[in-house]
Amino acid sequence: MNNTNNTNKIRKPGVVLIEPELSYKIMGILFKVHQELGGRHQEKHYQRAIAKCLEDEKINFGREIPIDLEFEDTKIGKYFLDFLIENKIVLEVKAIPRLNISDFRQISSYLRTKRLKLGIIANFRGLRLIYKRVINPEFDKINS
Repeated sequence: MNNTNNTNKIRKPGVVLIEPELSYKIMGILFKVHQELGGRHQEKHYQRAIAKCLEDEKINFGREIPIDLEFEDTKIGKYFLDFLIENKIVLEVKAIPRLNISDFRQISSYLRTKRLKLGIIANFRGLRLIYKRVINPEFDKINS
C-alpha cells in the first residue's frame, strides 16, 4: 500500500500509526485532565473536563453520539459514543478499577458501526491514566 500522499498515517517497518497528529493532541488533553483532577472522580467529570480542553484547542468533536443497534435491518437499540473527535477518532472515557474485555468489545463495535479506523479508551481511575489505542480490525477495508 502506497501512503506517500496520506498524511493521516505514518508507516514505519511493521508499524502503522493512524491519525498520529490528532491522537497526540488527544493524549495530551487526557494526560492534562488526569494530572489536574487525579483518579478519584466520576466519569462525567472527566468528560466535562475533556470537552472543555477540546473546545479550548479548537478541536471539532461531538459528545454522546447515538449509534443505532440493528438486527436484520431493524433498529433494536441504541448506544452512545462518549466522544467522536474530528469524525475520525472515537474516545471512550472510563473511571473504573480496571479495563475489561467488554470495554474493548464495546469500542470495537462502535468503530465497525461508524466505519472508523481508530478508537482510544482512557481509564482515569487510579494514580496513572491508563489508555489503549483500539484499531478497527477491518480498517484496511475502509475507504480513506
